Amino acid sequence: MTRTLPWRRAPHVLVAARPELPRHVPAGTRAVVVGGGIAGISAATVLAERGVEVTVLEAARHLGGRLGAWSHTLSDGSEQVVEHGFHAFFRHYDTWRAILRRVDPGLGLLRPVAGYPVISRRWPAEDLGDLPAAPPFNLLALFARSPSLRLREIAGADAALGFALLAHSPAETVTRFDAMSAGEFLARLGVSERARAMLFEAFARSFFCDQDGLSAAELVSMFHYYFLGNPAGIGFDAPSEDHRTAIWDPLAEYLRKRGAQVRLGAPVEGLRRSGERWVVEAEGGSCEAEHVVLALDPGALRTLVAGAPVGPDLARRAGSLQVAPPFAVSRLWLDRPAGPDRAVFSAVSGEPTLDSVTLYSRLEGESARWAARTGGEVVELHSYACTAPDAATATARMRAELAALWPETAEARVLDVVERSEATAPAFPPGTAGTRPGVLTDTPGIRVAGDFVDCPFPSGLMERASMTGVLAANDVLAAVGVGPEEIRGIADRGLLAGLPVHRLGALGRARGA
Repeated sequence: MTRTLPWRRAPHVLVAARPELPRHVPAGTRAVVVGGGIAGISAATVLAERGVEVTVLEAARHLGGRLGAWSHTLSDGSEQVVEHGFHAFFRHYDTWRAILRRVDPGLGLLRPVAGYPVISRRWPAEDLGDLPAAPPFNLLALFARSPSLRLREIAGADAALGFALLAHSPAETVTRFDAMSAGEFLARLGVSERARAMLFEAFARSFFCDQDGLSAAELVSMFHYYFLGNPAGIGFDAPSEDHRTAIWDPLAEYLRKRGAQVRLGAPVEGLRRSGERWVVEAEGGSCEAEHVVLALDPGALRTLVAGAPVGPDLARRAGSLQVAPPFAVSRLWLDRPAGPDRAVFSAVSGEPTLDSVTLYSRLEGESARWAARTGGEVVELHSYACTAPDAATATARMRAELAALWPETAEARVLDVVERSEATAPAFPPGTAGTRPGVLTDTPGIRVAGDFVDCPFPSGLMERASMTGVLAANDVLAAVGVGPEEIRGIADRGLLAGLPVHRLGALGRARGA
């Protein structure tokens, strides 16, 4: 186990390469990757590079999963590529960035996104950007500049819970906090309503769940991964062109040049055993292989495994998976710009529906060109754990809330809209640690990858998907005696891990004693 150190900026080697082992697999080694999102393409990339005959089966007509992108015709007849929504490419996503470097070694496809504002109707904006990279200096700087962390805002805070955020250790964090919800943790933390809303709740909702549906252990782990144990800092980048142009078309071409087959519009309908091989039955024809990587969203994995001859442990774990409430994404083409001082990306706190706003016409080339031509603005609105009954209702609610936050948008006319509401993201409810599938399974030849998979190393969201995809590929390589792909990441223990922080009393109660 490794500890977060303030002076260490380089990532840790979590899985070391084995140069003494062969790099390429024996001829005829075959694998089927079910799912063409980040996890599946990460696995397929490593396997294809090592000589595995790879077939990727993707149900949609485009790659990417929740990072997918597809063409849309606007009312003026022009074509735009739209996506499932804005994603922050954090700078400590070492595995995912290593995959992207296959097609862009200098990562020129990414551009920095300035700032990380949290906006609210009730309180002045906070900015989590431009903090020192190394913990604990990032935390000290946040305390020094944040009006939500003045003494009166944290006077009643529970010191034991506060220090627990700095004392992350995988097993201990699960033992102490998995039975508790994130909402209960934040309530017991005892900070002011302002601090809770502007700093903690906005962060918690980024993981697609409401506070009562998210394990406090997962919340503490994500604070460690993204902030308190992250030596690269909380700054992030985003693609300067749409995801299809910048990421998925180049990666698909990279795979095809290495002999991989990428089949789109090929939903998998069944999985069965044939001797030593697996037969993956898909629309357009079945595939046979000794090795299968299941890189599906949790609901699709649960459905596929329910009818397959897999081991009891995988069946139980897949069957217990839960899906987060729907998330809604609405992209609006407005006839006029937002204010010139509006940030490219803003997290939103305190609104019933709206959780974030992204000005795509100030971020992405195609949207910027449309705005330059028309004088308008391309705005994307997100809602996590959305309670609206449908996408249109979610759009209407988010637009009204945006108008209250940014009054200049109230009179803007919507020229075009693309709106979606879907429930495909994973849930991490209290009490479920240790119940999700891991990469390795009790079923010979079957591995699982995705952002919901129990990963042995600190990771989250896109990086967890990519890391588990590469871990799945490494297990295939190990099965045929080939060395693994190196994996790098952050330390799994916080600065105060192992210290008796749970013995600290509440600061407010101590003052009042």
